[in-house]
Amino acid sequence: MPHATTSRTGLALGLGAYGLWGLLPVYFPLLEPASPLEIIAHRVVWSLVVCALLLAVTRAWRTVRALDRRSLGLLALAGVLVAANWTTYVVGVLSGRTVDAALGYYINPLVTVSLAVLVLRERMRPAQWVAVGLGTVAVVVITAGVGELPWIALVLAVSFGLYGLIKNRVGRSVPAVTSLAVETAFLTPAALVYLLWLGASGQSTFGAHGTGHALALASAGVVTAVPLLLFGGAARRLPLSVIGLLQYLAPTMQFAIGVLVFGEAMPAARWWGFGLVWLAVVVLTVDGLRHGRTQRLARRGAAAQAPLDGQTASTVATDKP
Repeated sequence: MPHATTSRTGLALGLGAYGLWGLLPVYFPLLEPASPLEIIAHRVVWSLVVCALLLAVTRAWRTVRALDRRSLGLLALAGVLVAANWTTYVVGVLSGRTVDAALGYYINPLVTVSLAVLVLRERMRPAQWVAVGLGTVAVVVITAGVGELPWIALVLAVSFGLYGLIKNRVGRSVPAVTSLAVETAFLTPAALVYLLWLGASGQSTFGAHGTGHALALASAGVVTAVPLLLFGGAARRLPLSVIGLLQYLAPTMQFAIGVLVFGEAMPAARWWGFGLVWLAVVVLTVDGLRHGRTQRLARRGAAAQAPLDGQTASTVATDKP
């Protein structure tokens, strides 16, 4: 029963996290007339404020002080990548390209697999090669049919893939809130300088469009931190295979919002491209589930064999003169 309760709680947290990320396209238009850069600057600053409060309440500042120079440097680089990712996403949503943004997060797992091969020298399984090939063909089909490279999707996928790679190098021992606090702390000086410049030049929208607008901009910190906390709780309670399936909830919601709510165009080439990407996702997911099952069975077999090996060793030792 405790395990079942933990799984249900983890599933609820995971659905909450990815559900909130899936609703982001509805949130950012509420922040207009702020520009994408102003929105990101506020998101950086207020995210740091929320993270600092959480670290203070939970008395977890020691996790920040425990970071060595290498980890701090990697998290600073991660901060640059996440800023590029956030900015591209907001530009995509506010310019009527929410569907392209969704495409970016659909192909992100394919980019992650490719980076594992190129950077970490891992071997791809045949199904992974097929999935990456389908994703590549999908980008070509969309580019040829629509007449332009889906750069928003590619920038989102590559920046988030590199972000994940760096976070992997930092290690899983660094809590998510600690990581985000360091990343945004590195970005905050530049964000504050930009916001002060906007204010001095009379271009800032913060406070110039009523209290509601100011509060909406400030809420960017909460909007950033809450799904991250929910995801952290889900990751501790759910198998990686379930998290892998849940990750497609957010881009699916974003795609639906782009098409059904914002009325973005879906010409035939884009449908064909998305169809290929969805097929690649299915291939990658099925392969991941099979590989995970094989690894679990291998670990169980090794664990079952260990006592037998120990018993054989003790028998041999007893037989010695």
